[in-house]
Amino acid sequence: MKKQIKRYAFLVLIVYGNSYAQTKKHMDANKPIEDRITLLMKEMTLEEKVGQMNQYNGSWDVTRPKPESGSNEEKYNNIKKGWVGSMLTVRGVKEVRAVQKIAVEETRLGIPLLFGFDVIHGYKTLSPIPLAESASWDLEAIKNSARVAALEASASGLNWTFAPNVDVANDARWGRVMEGAGEDPYLGSKIATARVKGFQGEKFDNNSIIACAKHFAAYGFVEAGREYNSVDMSNSKLYNTVLPPFKATVDAGIRTFMNSFNTLNGVPATGNVFLQRDILKGAWGFKGFVVSDWASIGEMITHGYAANAADAAKKAAIAGSDMDMESNVYVTELAKLVKNGLVKESVIDDAVRRILRVKFELGLFDNPYKYCDEDREKANIGSKSNNDGVLDMAKKSIVLLKNDKNILPLKKSGAKIALIGALANDKNSPLGSWRIAADDNTAVSVLEGMQQYKDNSLIYEKGTDVAVNKQSFLNEVQLNTTDFSGFEAAKTAAKNADVVVMVLGEIGFQSGEGRSRTELSLPGNQQQLLEEVYKVNPNIVLVLNNGRPLSIPWAAEHIPAIVEAWHLGTQTGNAVAQVLYGDYNPSGKLPMSFPRNVGQCPIYYNLYNTGRPTDKDQNVFWSHYSDVEKTPLYPFGYGLSYTSFAYKNLKIAKASFQKGEKIEVSVEVTNTGNFDGKEVVQLYINDPVASIVRPVKELKGFELIELKKGETKTIHFTLTDKELGFYDNNGKFLVEPGLFNVMVGWNSNEGLTTKFELK
Repeated sequence: MKKQIKRYAFLVLIVYGNSYAQTKKHMDANKPIEDRITLLMKEMTLEEKVGQMNQYNGSWDVTRPKPESGSNEEKYNNIKKGWVGSMLTVRGVKEVRAVQKIAVEETRLGIPLLFGFDVIHGYKTLSPIPLAESASWDLEAIKNSARVAALEASASGLNWTFAPNVDVANDARWGRVMEGAGEDPYLGSKIATARVKGFQGEKFDNNSIIACAKHFAAYGFVEAGREYNSVDMSNSKLYNTVLPPFKATVDAGIRTFMNSFNTLNGVPATGNVFLQRDILKGAWGFKGFVVSDWASIGEMITHGYAANAADAAKKAAIAGSDMDMESNVYVTELAKLVKNGLVKESVIDDAVRRILRVKFELGLFDNPYKYCDEDREKANIGSKSNNDGVLDMAKKSIVLLKNDKNILPLKKSGAKIALIGALANDKNSPLGSWRIAADDNTAVSVLEGMQQYKDNSLIYEKGTDVAVNKQSFLNEVQLNTTDFSGFEAAKTAAKNADVVVMVLGEIGFQSGEGRSRTELSLPGNQQQLLEEVYKVNPNIVLVLNNGRPLSIPWAAEHIPAIVEAWHLGTQTGNAVAQVLYGDYNPSGKLPMSFPRNVGQCPIYYNLYNTGRPTDKDQNVFWSHYSDVEKTPLYPFGYGLSYTSFAYKNLKIAKASFQKGEKIEVSVEVTNTGNFDGKEVVQLYINDPVASIVRPVKELKGFELIELKKGETKTIHFTLTDKELGFYDNNGKFLVEPGLFNVMVGWNSNEGLTTKFELK
């Protein structure tokens, strides 16, 4: 019977589609997309055009008949009028089909909707948070992680994700560092490209979803690391640090951008002509469309940039913000503004053409229900292959920060192990922030992962709760600072153990949007627990769960082994256990520097030299702190392995090159330890004299290699004008002659050096 119903529904769709195609010229799939857009737009009223620029949140049960009253009734009615271009948070095949049916079958022109959702690091089956994935430096794995997310999201009816976040950020106080790729524009650009290709695929079949680069632009540099705060920066920083990852997504074929909440040069990004018209759609030739962040058009009134809703709509549209997410000002104001001569209809036409282009490219006009297959939904969500994929990504994301006396890997038999920490038995926090489609408490805990190794004696004690309230996406985490009742049981377990594994750090909702912090130490009373356990048994492996760099100077000095395990998603416990027991040799490298204390923030490796970088005269008047070193605790690019690697014979083909010549760099890397392993070989350059001061180091190449123990490989890098050049304060790309220093090594602070001259 079910098969007969599906067959009947398919026949109805074919009949409807054929009838529709006969009456609407833009439905002719043989015509070029641009011609189809032109034909459709000729049929559209001004109000229908503006409707395409309107996005609503699906805040009611969309599978039921129309809502009875309020804003949801208005949204429903506007969908039926054809005054809505996109919905967000409507997910699931049943729900998507119900709303798409209204748009396609009950409106005058039948224009299909886009369905967007925050698929940030997975849909139901979660990969590590993006910052953690970036620690893998494995572009193929990151691309595959985005592909897993796209498979599940598209199977659930979605066709658009508000990712990747490509904000370069170097201030760990900002909670949304968990959502990006860290502090470096070169690494960030490579990862941005990988994620776009993973989400969008090679072609827009029903396994692909549209990607969205955000937040355009400079949101990663909010002052004091405080969410939604202002941004004030130089053009040099904007062109050379902030914009490259965004440009990389355009080059990778991304179809949408999201603007940001912050101001830049005193103008909110949503109303910023310079960003959206001059750079994105002008200099870069971007053909997709720009969506506002949630209600950011209306928020320009609060900023003090727009007088009222009409003024906000006018300024945002003229600036190039094509779609209004939940401000509701385009649908109420734009048509009137055009009729009153305050906004040119050509501005509306440009935005609508961009939005329709994406819908045609997705194939929604030819098959509006292409993402509505319930059988595919059931087969894809939570599948074994998806879980295998996120487990692989999780293992590759782990960074070994310290391993004195080779305490790791753990013995697999005959050892007494005490596992301590509330996060060790937590199935929710490892899911991280931005996981709104995932079910709570579905992560494999570290306890569950370690229990798979049955030949050791494993005792678990909580020690202390991190928080005293139930955590949710909307609520602040209230930390436990007064209850020490579990300390004694934890100390007893530790005292009788050969090795103590302590899982400490942040709850999953302590990082992410709205989660700025002024303290980066272990939250609550976890630091006291760590020190008390250390007194009875210093043989500790500290496993960190967190969404940002933490300040852990005491642990770095005292604890023999430290593992940065982030929030690793659904397969967290299995990934951590396999690394601790040596079934996977960690190879991750930090994508952000770890500060010694919060007072160093922002801290990053690619800083500028000052006029007084050192104490040449042996006095106090140089660039430093009087109470702590100015260097990071752990620098960008840092990460250990269970094996060791030796670098030698760094070579450049010749001493000088002409501008435009390719510069070949090579280095030999040998696995000198007792384990097979992976190493991220990193290349940095420095331009010591330039028309604009350049950073002391800039990453310009990296290679993830695998070496058997005792094996040597020669690694080759090629530098071109693209790597050697930089942007001036007017956005012009320059390649200037002179001396260049080159470092190839194992992190941003250590390596072999050489130099060459560009003539």
